[in-house]
Amino acid sequence: MRKSYRVKKEADFQTVFENHNSVANRMFVIYQMAKPSQPHFRVGISVGKKIGNAVHRNWVKRRVRQSLLELKPWLRSDIDFLVIARPHASGQSMKAIKYNLIHVLKLANLLSPDYSEDQKIE
Repeated sequence: MRKSYRVKKEADFQTVFENHNSVANRMFVIYQMAKPSQPHFRVGISVGKKIGNAVHRNWVKRRVRQSLLELKPWLRSDIDFLVIARPHASGQSMKAIKYNLIHVLKLANLLSPDYSEDQKIE
């Protein structure tokens, strides 16, 4: 995912946190903030030390990033959101991570209405 699609600065993270519009499931918490003027969504991914060492944290981040890349056509464009991984995400398969990410994105109303369950989850 290109840098223009990422929330990188600490100030941007804090702005989204302070908006405090969040939803969660067992593996992920999503904080979101509307930004109607931007051309595409931006995402920040945070994986804490409770997940494990750096290898495990990067492993989870790569899988979240890949899942979001596959869901990119169906994600709303007028939003900044943060994906916070919970300890249960450690050691899960790609299929489980993507399934749970889709679930929490639906709870947050970040997936467009034309996304269907028939989309292939691998």
